[in-house]
Amino acid sequence: MDVSGRLALVKQVGEEILTEPELEELLKKKKHFVAYDGFEPSGQMHIAQGILRSINVNKMIQAGATFKMLVADWHAQANNKMHGDLEKIQTVGKYLIEVWRAAGMKLDKVEFVWANELVNSREYWQTVMQVARNSTVNRIIRTGEIMGRTDAEVRQVSQLLYPCMQAADIFHLKADVCQLGMDQRKVNVLARELGPAIGFWKPVVVSHHMLMGLGEQGTDVKDPVEKAIAMKMSKSNPDSAIFMTDSAEEVKRKISKAYCPAKTLHENPIAEYFRYIIFERFDSVEIKRKQEHGGNVSLESYRQFSEKYTAGELHPMDVKEAAALHLNELLEPVRKHFSSNAKARKLAEQVRDFKVTR
Repeated sequence: MDVSGRLALVKQVGEEILTEPELEELLKKKKHFVAYDGFEPSGQMHIAQGILRSINVNKMIQAGATFKMLVADWHAQANNKMHGDLEKIQTVGKYLIEVWRAAGMKLDKVEFVWANELVNSREYWQTVMQVARNSTVNRIIRTGEIMGRTDAEVRQVSQLLYPCMQAADIFHLKADVCQLGMDQRKVNVLARELGPAIGFWKPVVVSHHMLMGLGEQGTDVKDPVEKAIAMKMSKSNPDSAIFMTDSAEEVKRKISKAYCPAKTLHENPIAEYFRYIIFERFDSVEIKRKQEHGGNVSLESYRQFSEKYTAGELHPMDVKEAAALHLNELLEPVRKHFSSNAKARKLAEQVRDFKVTR
């Protein structure tokens, strides 16, 4: 694949790229590059982490990336997830890897690195110190959204350490590209600002879209990044998200009660599912309708879907039924893995018993 094709693939992943000229130059210099993401093991995995993440990682791999996934167990402990119980956090980390294994992520091109191992390096802590020395307290507090925190919620010293560690992660994983969600943007920008000054480089940032929760949004937040964070799925509100091991009946129930305004795509979570997940995994989608409403219709792209939906040719209930059907088809291999594999099943049972904490 030539540079233009690889660039086009990465642009499919990135809702924002800092910066596109830098990315293009990187692709010209390197046929193979390192992309990184980090994840806090903090509870059950929803489809934004499971299916959407697999779609994006696989596209990055196709574009030439070796993908490094940081299992941010120490970061989760610093953020008081699972009440700071590192053993529980690590159990969740193992569960998440099993989900991706069943969800179709190309794990032969993915390297999982545990923060628990990274912190054994003296050089790593030297970099953490360099980041901390070159940052003000206010600057670090402003990155609080990477932990799912507002500025006012950053109260513990450990939460000040977290962004310094995350910036250091980028350099110690030798990441050319930071490929995380829009909610991680501020710490990636911090790394870009500090990298050359502390002896490293300026990583390219490819930030993917944050899939919104299933409820009616109505947020008054104006900043686009803060708005996306306010509207995203929440593990602490189970009905706001479809989880990777939800039963078929549970998926149908959640989708049936989801917010889905007629004729509008704006802040419509079901439309987002079609755009970012369903049409990414299916070549065509059939929406079943009664004969008096025109009969079944087959759609081959999100563009076709959006045109018909905004024109009122597709009823929200018909669209919801199609969404549930296709999501269940995507989730079935995950359910089978966790029912047939004893190790995976035990991990899922343990994680379901853990209390999710903010």
